Amino acid sequence: MITVYASGGTRSRRVLWTLEELGAPYEVASVKFPPAFRQPDYLKINPTGTVPAMTDGEVLLTESMAICEYATRKHGGDLVVAPDEPGFADYLQFLHFGESTLTQPLVSIVRYGLLEPDARKSPQVVEDARAAFATRLKPIAKTLADGREFMAADRLTLADVSVAYAFSLAAGVGAADLIPAEILAYEDRMKARPAYQRAYAVP
Repeated sequence: MITVYASGGTRSRRVLWTLEELGAPYEVASVKFPPAFRQPDYLKINPTGTVPAMTDGEVLLTESMAICEYATRKHGGDLVVAPDEPGFADYLQFLHFGESTLTQPLVSIVRYGLLEPDARKSPQVVEDARAAFATRLKPIAKTLADGREFMAADRLTLADVSVAYAFSLAAGVGAADLIPAEILAYEDRMKARPAYQRAYAVP
């Protein structure tokens, strides 16, 4: 069975949401965040100290979207988009955009606005990161402007799982005020999904 090492509002929510959408069996091993300081034994699972991690028998994965794709391909479902399907290009774009582009400035806010000791906190870094996040929302808003409900392929896919996590993280770090109305409406659609609600209800 899949075991997900999960903690609060971390990227583990992507994994739990995916598993809930798939109806796949899993168990949760709660991790205290940040584990490098609060639960150092977790470093035996993932030496980088990042959350989530997933084990499935001998398989160990520590990248959230890799875990989501692994689970989807193992358990079926239609959360991935095939190359010959309409929407494949948007799917690829936003599958990677959610993590590599959209989430990155929020991580800077977490670190330099919240986690670092006071002497190392940096209001300038936080301000710059907020500006970067606001700019990086523009491709999302432009894509949603055609009235679509999802990021690609007219259905929920891992692209939505990737992108939507950033909005919940933004709320947690005080950046939700930067999110325009059309994206907030999209986020509300994601949050209304029962699988999303179950995933975010996990301690």
